[in-house]
Amino acid sequence: MTREPNRNDLGEFLKARRNELTPADVGLPPGGQARRVAGLRREEVALLAAISTDYYTRLEQGRIQASPSVLSSLSQVLGLDDDQRAYLHELADRHSHRPHRRPASHHADPQLQRMLDDMTHTPAFVIGPRTEVVAWNAMGAALITDFSQLPGERYYIRMLFTDPAMRDLYADWEGVTRLAIAQMRMHNAASPGDSRLAALVDELCAGYPLFRRWWADHEVATRGTGTKHLHHPVVGDLALDWNAVTWAADPDLQIIVWTAEAGSPSSDGLRLLSSWAADVAAGRMTGAKLNQG
Repeated sequence: MTREPNRNDLGEFLKARRNELTPADVGLPPGGQARRVAGLRREEVALLAAISTDYYTRLEQGRIQASPSVLSSLSQVLGLDDDQRAYLHELADRHSHRPHRRPASHHADPQLQRMLDDMTHTPAFVIGPRTEVVAWNAMGAALITDFSQLPGERYYIRMLFTDPAMRDLYADWEGVTRLAIAQMRMHNAASPGDSRLAALVDELCAGYPLFRRWWADHEVATRGTGTKHLHHPVVGDLALDWNAVTWAADPDLQIIVWTAEAGSPSSDGLRLLSSWAADVAAGRMTGAKLNQG
């Protein structure tokens, strides 16, 4: 049976954040008694947020709903960044009467696929909130993997753990994977009760201790932009900028586009990769024609 991946995530998120802080971090004396936990105690968070310990305890246990002013105060006390603040408020909204968004299956429409195919020199793929890869172009397949050969649902987070080639591809596999987990948690904050996400989390928690540990950290991040270093088996080392562009027809889908600075070795590498991908495609067409003959 799958677990509810978002059950009392607000309380677990608050606990994870206070466990990262020490009294010295927030200007409190260490206290004379031995501490049973490494982070802040509940009563210390409550004191700094100007609320009662009982109120904070019930909030962390998921028994009450916090007001916007309390959430803002806790965000300041815990030193939350913009993504973490947004996530905290999204979790708190679940306790209101606002209807939850129904988890959906996402598909790339023909227009989106045509746009991807027209990007003949730029790697790109389309990813959903659960990290499901729903579309890609030839360069995206050449850069990452041949997505068409993957069985079942193509979850990027699963690929990072199950495919040894992904560990070889990313120079900072751990950083890439932890970011992907944080993004998956963030982008599913508004979809409690998603059985597909629950099944995916259960599967990876059971099979991969690192996933189980990093998921329990309750880190969050939005997909935006960044730079990744890759060791590509065909064209060698690449330093590529990535950008997530939201598809207006389905805001849950984002197009991940990879580019390199003009004139850089990585730009030359992408040109070589484009030529290699074209040769592979031509070879497949020739093989198909021979089979037909």
